[in-house]
Amino acid sequence: MSLKKQYLKSKPICKVTFRLSAEEAKNADEASLVGDFTEWDKQPLSMKKLKSGDFTVTINLDTDNEYQFRYLLDGEMWENDWAADAYLPSSIGSEDNSVVRV
Repeated sequence: MSLKKQYLKSKPICKVTFRLSAEEAKNADEASLVGDFTEWDKQPLSMKKLKSGDFTVTINLDTDNEYQFRYLLDGEMWENDWAADAYLPSSIGSEDNSVVRV
């Protein structure tokens, strides 16, 4: 798993690429990115599956913020990004959420 950040000079925006390796995706057929920026379950972002089996998606996030997120595999299994900037307890269940700071 990895987070790649590219800050724009012209706007207070950071392009963040989320990447989930095939091994971390546990042979999932589909992966979605879900978090504060998608209103959690309301608008999950589909991730593109690469030939290697990795999943990736790039989104624009407003800078000077932090966002909680998780990956949803095959619509039923949750996975954290263990390369995240931080982890915070979820308000639902006993799992932590991954955090990206931009």
